[in-house]
Amino acid sequence: MPRRSAGLLIYRRVSGSVDVVLAHPGGPFWAKKDAGAWSIPKGEYESDELALDAARREFTEELGMPVPDGTVIDLGEITQKGGKVVTAFAIEADLDVSDTVSNTFEMVWPPRSGVMKSFPEVDRVEWFPLDVAREKILAAQQPFLDRLPDQG
Repeated sequence: MPRRSAGLLIYRRVSGSVDVVLAHPGGPFWAKKDAGAWSIPKGEYESDELALDAARREFTEELGMPVPDGTVIDLGEITQKGGKVVTAFAIEADLDVSDTVSNTFEMVWPPRSGVMKSFPEVDRVEWFPLDVAREKILAAQQPFLDRLPDQG
């Protein structure tokens, strides 16, 4: 069974266009990557958890804020290059992402040093217009942007 992940794509309408919230993964492997590295806030879940519940949990863990109120729109699934199946949901909301605080993970860094270091799971969260978001987001997740309502 493939690994499964679920996330929320928050969007807003601004002057006739649509902006979305994307998260940049933290840690040393992603530090210098930008185009094609960003993601919707998401995370893995087990078969005994509902995808929407997992998406809400992961949003709160990765951004350190509650999920905004609003109508939930099912954006369906995609399969990423490594085989992980990602389910996404959208909510229209305008929120301040300037003070997000991510949960952390630990890993040995530098490699083979034996030194454990802690890194944020997400090191940046930003609003992007759809055209910019298409360049920033992981290629496999681009269809979620296309599935948003009212794109112009």
